[in-house]
Amino acid sequence: MNLEQKRIGFVITGSFCAFRKTIIELKKIVKLGAKVVPIMSENSYTLDTKYGKAEDFKKEIEKITNTKILHTILEVEPIGPKDMLDILVVAPATANTIAKLANDIIDDPAVMAVRSHLRKEKPVVIAISANNGLSSAAQNIGKLFNMKHYYFVPFRQSNPITKPHSLAFDPSYLIKTIEYALDKEQIQPMLL
Repeated sequence: MNLEQKRIGFVITGSFCAFRKTIIELKKIVKLGAKVVPIMSENSYTLDTKYGKAEDFKKEIEKITNTKILHTILEVEPIGPKDMLDILVVAPATANTIAKLANDIIDDPAVMAVRSHLRKEKPVVIAISANNGLSSAAQNIGKLFNMKHYYFVPFRQSNPITKPHSLAFDPSYLIKTIEYALDKEQIQPMLL
């Protein structure tokens, strides 16, 4: 499938260690001709971390997409009612965001963007990046597996020795997952 002219919402949540690999894939998506609408959770939009300053990430993302980042609940709420997107990607998707989606807690721009988009029953791609993915977050990931319109980027343990419960998406599968999800198919295998 061709991503040219596809309207892709791209939600970035607070798994700061995954920002760099996510931004690399974001650049590729834009180069393929997609119209990307960047969206950031409150934490990803405001927090400086050892991985970089929030202001630097915001400037880079807006430069890549040539679009202002949506970062408030009021800005993202019209996504569904106005049919603004063909697909929405959450990359990286933290365990916190996944828990909110699985339990219908809408208190942040990231989850509001997803819920608003789902009003049109369009696909949502989840790129897991969670230190507790194989422990306390596993039940919420399982819930999303069984909900309509969610598609997962293939993932694996990020480091089984030092972080045995951690899961991380494989960025090399992000674009392919988007293509499959636009056709309402889950790419396989999901677990790498």
